[in-house]
Amino acid sequence: MLVKRIRKWYETTQFLRESRWLGHAFAVAASIAAMYVRVLLSAQLHGFPFITFFVAIVLTAFIFGWRAGAVAGVLGAVLSGYFLLSPTWSLSAEGLSNWIGMGFYVVLVSVILLMTAAMHRGFAEYAHDNDLRRRANDLLETRVAERTAELEDANQQLRDEVQSRARAEALVRQMQKIEAVGQLTGGIAHDFNNMLAIVVGSIDMAKKYLVRDPAKAAMAVDHAMEGALRAAELTSRLLAFSRQQPLAPCSVDVNKLVGGMSELLTRTLGGNVRMETVLAGGLWRMFADPPQLESAILNLCVNGRDAMPEGGRITLETMNAHLDDIYAADHADVRPGQYVAIAVTDTGTGMTAEVMSRAFDPFFTTKKPGQGTGLGLSQVYGFAKQSGGHVKLYSEVGQGTTVKLYLPRYVGEEEASVPETQPAPPPEGTPCEVILVVEDEDRVRQMSVQLLRDLGYTVIHASDARQALAMVEANTRFDLLFTDVVMPDINGKQLADRIREQRPDAKVLYTTGYTRNAVIHNGMLDRDVSFLPKPFTLQQLATKVRQVLDQK
Repeated sequence: MLVKRIRKWYETTQFLRESRWLGHAFAVAASIAAMYVRVLLSAQLHGFPFITFFVAIVLTAFIFGWRAGAVAGVLGAVLSGYFLLSPTWSLSAEGLSNWIGMGFYVVLVSVILLMTAAMHRGFAEYAHDNDLRRRANDLLETRVAERTAELEDANQQLRDEVQSRARAEALVRQMQKIEAVGQLTGGIAHDFNNMLAIVVGSIDMAKKYLVRDPAKAAMAVDHAMEGALRAAELTSRLLAFSRQQPLAPCSVDVNKLVGGMSELLTRTLGGNVRMETVLAGGLWRMFADPPQLESAILNLCVNGRDAMPEGGRITLETMNAHLDDIYAADHADVRPGQYVAIAVTDTGTGMTAEVMSRAFDPFFTTKKPGQGTGLGLSQVYGFAKQSGGHVKLYSEVGQGTTVKLYLPRYVGEEEASVPETQPAPPPEGTPCEVILVVEDEDRVRQMSVQLLRDLGYTVIHASDARQALAMVEANTRFDLLFTDVVMPDINGKQLADRIREQRPDAKVLYTTGYTRNAVIHNGMLDRDVSFLPKPFTLQQLATKVRQVLDQK
């Protein structure tokens, strides 16, 4: 603390040391003042002729440096020797004391001068070092400021580049979407035109031969029906890809389902393809829609067959699988948990990385024209995602391809299996069973009414929900409400809710061609909801109506 104060005092008096003559003048004045004080205090300081000069020397040396201090020391020696010491300077006993006193004076003055010189040098070096540190700090701050400005400019350029790249990527994604939509609509138009050509041509032939040759007319009608069913299958595949296919998932014994498909698969794949199944023991039950699962397995096996033009082997394997958090982190659309997996492996030509990246795109196919629609894998992909599952594709050119379909494990109670029945004639109704048909599309309503009447039911109909509600208010009796879901003003679900407010036991059968509506959520039918998707055949309509009417 004392050193800091002395250094502060030294720095404060720096301006005095800038003039050498000022130091010499101060030395003279200080020496004269010391002499004057010594004379005034001669009685008290008898025997100490040099003592007051030490104060003048220290003060002068500290303020003005050792040179001015030396001047003060010389003047002190001269004044003391001339006025204060004995005039005898011999080497005798009387004169020897003057030499001894002067010797001590010279030694002490030398020590004082050396100490003050060292102190001055130390303070000067400290000031110099402090100045260097200050300059270094200033330079460092300047460099930091310059570097910060450079980094800010680089960061701004990086942000601009990121924004530019984001805009470019958004434009590319938009172009890819437009290309995908164009490919999708082009594929739909192509396939629908082919099917409509069958329907329109067959109907024209039926009209031509209706009277002259009923057999040919019947054959033409069958061809038209085949074309219409193919169109319905196409829309079903499109809905599956878009994850809007209505699903009715339940507990499925996958090993039993695969075993039941063996004859169908063998017949479909042909004689040059060897089919092998590896069924896991202790396999969990799967939670999925059985018809859609069968369709997905069939599509995978057919794709494998088409990848082996010279024949080969297809292996169908079932297994339990657990997808952990690490796997889910690498696949954003996967939820960790327990799954039942079905793997279909072929020994075909395999896929390149480019083909694999587009394998699930709708209407994308590497087959020759006329040999495939390009909807098989896209349907499997859509079905898996809608069911809460996952699809993984493995392939190597020249070695083959494996497609793994992961669907959720069923964790509820065992469900009673329903025995399979052979197709039967459409079940008919009786005139005492009344059905209220509500459909805003005139031609569809007329067709539904005619089909139901042909089945033996008594049918009343309304063109919208308000007309149907008016009939209910008039206490019109009916046993079943058969209503479209998508209608203006009041949809089918709202209509059924209002009717059930008055008739809680009313039975309802919904139908629609658009699945994103009030009775289907996330692709799953609401519990206890009866649903018949459009388009439907007479057999499907008769079976579903009979099933709903017989419900207790």
